[in-house]
Amino acid sequence: MKHRTPLLASEKTAAELLDMKPAEFRALVRSGHLPPGREIAPGLERWDAETLRSVGRGDAIEGGIDW
Repeated sequence: MKHRTPLLASEKTAAELLDMKPAEFRALVRSGHLPPGREIAPGLERWDAETLRSVGRGDAIEGGIDW
């Protein structure tokens, strides 16, 4: 069976996509370094997986990034 990348990710999955522990992910969201999740239903918060990929690539950084 093929591995599927979710369109929307739970906090745990979002942290895994960025190779982080959930506590590290939460701290970066709280400090504004990562985007907040969206409440898609009452009490159900999810992160857009493509937005997380964009952050990981450096595309979300104002002005881009030079390696």
